[in-house]
Amino acid sequence: MKKTVALLGCLLWAGMVTADDDVAQRITENLQQVDARIEVKSIKEAPIAGLHEVTLSSGDVLYANDAGEYFLIGQLYQFSKTDGFVNLTEAQQKVARRELMAKVADEDTVIFPPEGEVKATIDIFTDVDCPYCRKLHQEVPKLNAMGVKVRYLAFPRKGEGSSTYAEMVSIWCAEGEARRTAMTDVKSGAKLPPASCDNPVKSQYLLGKDVGVNGTPATVLEDGTLIPGYMPAANMARILGVQ
Repeated sequence: MKKTVALLGCLLWAGMVTADDDVAQRITENLQQVDARIEVKSIKEAPIAGLHEVTLSSGDVLYANDAGEYFLIGQLYQFSKTDGFVNLTEAQQKVARRELMAKVADEDTVIFPPEGEVKATIDIFTDVDCPYCRKLHQEVPKLNAMGVKVRYLAFPRKGEGSSTYAEMVSIWCAEGEARRTAMTDVKSGAKLPPASCDNPVKSQYLLGKDVGVNGTPATVLEDGTLIPGYMPAANMARILGVQ
C-alpha cells in the first residue's frame, strides 16, 4: 500500500470494528486524530502477536499495536517453505476488491465479449485519452479470441468537469453495440457529439479510487488482483490461464 497516513483523510468514519472493544476504541480514536472522517471497516488480530489488522472502507489495510500508538502502512509478508513470501496484505485487499467489483452490473460497463465460451472476465478502468489505454484496446480482439470477456469502467484521470469526463459520458449514453462502437471510435481519435443522461462515470471513477487505481489502464481480475498499466494480451492470457 503506497498511501501515507496523510492520504487517509479522504475517507469517512464508520466505526465498524471487530477487535476487542478497548483496543478498537484506542486505534480508531487515534486514527481520528489524523482525520475524524476516516472510515474503518474492521479491526482484527493480525498474524503477528501484538498487532491488529485495520481494514478501511477503501480496501486499504494497515496495522496497529494494542495501544494504537504505532501504525504500519505497507505490505505484510509471511514466509512459507512452499510458497516463499506470501503477501498477506494483498490477500486481504483482493477480498475487498472482489466485493466492490461484484456490485458493478454489466449494463453499466462497456462490454467486449468473446464470440464463444467465456473463459475469464476482466474489468479494465480506462481513460479514453490515455495512450496506453488506446494501445491496450487494440489487444481486445486478441483477448476476445482467447475467450476473455472485457468490461470497461470509466476512470477519467482528470476527474469530473474535464473534457475526457464529458467524452466518456457521451460513450456511456450510447447503448449496446453503439456503446462499443463509440468506445472504439474515441480511442481511435474520433470526437463524439456531447450527450447527457443518467450515467455511472462518476461512480466508477470513485470506485476506481476505492480499489486502488491511481493510473490507467488498470485491470482487476476475477480474484481481486489489481494489475496496473498496459499488459499485452499474450501476457494477460498466461496470467488468466486461458492460453
